[in-house]
Amino acid sequence: MDEVLSKNQRFLRETEQAIRITNNEVIHKQVPPITSERMLTFAVAVAKLRAQYIGVAFAFADAKHADGAAGAADIDELGLCRRRFEEARDAFIALQRAIELGYMAVE
Repeated sequence: MDEVLSKNQRFLRETEQAIRITNNEVIHKQVPPITSERMLTFAVAVAKLRAQYIGVAFAFADAKHADGAAGAADIDELGLCRRRFEEARDAFIALQRAIELGYMAVE
């Protein structure tokens, strides 16, 4: 049983290394190395989208609607802001994860 476990663990280590190398090669063909300045610029962009989404949410909550219900345009704007923020946030999380896994080089 120990031999099987050892073999499986070795397989996983080798596979993880191959995946790391492959991701590194593929990502670096499309994305230049990450600097702290680029990372911060990305974080600021996400923060701005978060602030916009929250601002629109408060404007939506504070709006006085004649019939007491929110207008379709208000709902659409809120949804658009949410999707923009969530997509950017998810991309930032993916970047962080790629760095943690060694898929990307940082400078």
